[in-house]
Amino acid sequence: MTFTELASVPSDPPAPFTDQLRLAVAAYLARFKGTSREHTESDLRCYLAWCAERGLDPLAARRPHLELYIRWMQEIRRLKPSTVSRRFSVTAGFYRTCVLDGVQEHSPAEHVRRPAVPAESPTPGFTHLQFEALLTVARESANRHDFALVVMLGLLGLRIFEATGPNIADLGEEHGHQVLRVCGKGTKVVLVPLPPAVARAIGRATGMRTRGPILLNSRDGRMDRHGGYPPPAAPRSGCWHANSQSTSPYAPSYIRHDHARRRRRLA
Repeated sequence: MTFTELASVPSDPPAPFTDQLRLAVAAYLARFKGTSREHTESDLRCYLAWCAERGLDPLAARRPHLELYIRWMQEIRRLKPSTVSRRFSVTAGFYRTCVLDGVQEHSPAEHVRRPAVPAESPTPGFTHLQFEALLTVARESANRHDFALVVMLGLLGLRIFEATGPNIADLGEEHGHQVLRVCGKGTKVVLVPLPPAVARAIGRATGMRTRGPILLNSRDGRMDRHGGYPPPAAPRSGCWHANSQSTSPYAPSYIRHDHARRRRRLA
């Protein structure tokens, strides 16, 4: 029986989590906080669901099971090497914590071969002309928050949740420069200096408001990471409208990658 046939065999109904497994999962996730914990929980949930579908107790898994899990992500789900590596790193971290807590004697993930991940990110970015077109369309958008979002992503290099998270109260001044207090991964807080163009765009977005989020959606609520996703027209228009529910491949991370490329060229 091939791996593909093995993966397609119907499994028994998923077994409920044992108290020991629940405690082990809680102990591992307690090591993280903020968005890092949410992302780690999501990746770990994928592995636990894979085990449940096959009637496998995660605490009884062995190295061959983890090898099959990686092959399933590669050959059945067809995930990118970076995604496979990230998800398996979470699984390996879970078992490493189990060893530290005395739940297991050794980690079954210790000698599992992981996929090779290229050193250079394969995520595409905008060219200089595309980014200029993006700025032009965003500046002319009827929603003034579009332009503020684009410059925060493209000129500051922020992640989408870092751009949509700050409030007006996070704006300030440090040593004569306008700064923005940004909460990044792992709840790490940094002060980001604001170039004049970014400060003007943020000022235009906030208007006369003195409190609340900097970026608002069409319902005057906080713009979230899903609200900054572009519609299929993004490649043609160069911009997107906030809060569009689209599956376009042109994600906000493209702009951040363009920012990183520009910094490398200047360096």
